[in-house]
Amino acid sequence: MPSHTLAAAAHAEIEIRKSRFIALAVPVEDRAAALAIVDALRAQHPGAAHVCWALLAGGHSGMSDDGEPSGTAGRPILEVLRHHELDGVLGAVVRYFGGVKLGAGGLVRAYTDAIAAALKGAERIVQVPMATLTVEVDYASEARVRRWLAQQGYLLAGSSHGVLARLEFRLPALACDVAREDLRNLTAGHARFPEN
Repeated sequence: MPSHTLAAAAHAEIEIRKSRFIALAVPVEDRAAALAIVDALRAQHPGAAHVCWALLAGGHSGMSDDGEPSGTAGRPILEVLRHHELDGVLGAVVRYFGGVKLGAGGLVRAYTDAIAAALKGAERIVQVPMATLTVEVDYASEARVRRWLAQQGYLLAGSSHGVLARLEFRLPALACDVAREDLRNLTAGHARFPEN
């Protein structure tokens, strides 16, 4: 069964007993990307009491209660992501404390409701596993390879120039073998694929 992710970030805000809960669900590739978003949320909301989150991204999953009582924030967010059968998604909830304590059960409900509200209208898409492919070609072939990348819609992730032109690009993992064959044909067999 294919896994699903979100087509785009989704937001919602709820208020419970004077506390504001601002929820964000966003597609991410890995833990590093997720933590960068959490850091950005902290920077955007310096007055927030908590920025709690959960991540489902293959082997990069994790969660944080960020100072809320253990198990009352990160785990409920994670369970909502699991319930929606998502992968490659960060769920984060920013809480502005309103002065009224909610208790453990109230916190679990609040974080569950906030992230569920964000996911309510979110568009789900089939997640396509991606890979990075590196190709080395002579300078005479570089322009042809760049045109081929553009025609295929593959994203150039980086390039460097030494004895050969070295191009790194992102593509669906299942397309790697076909891409290698196409690039060998395009360069009369001279394309090299280091570390792949």
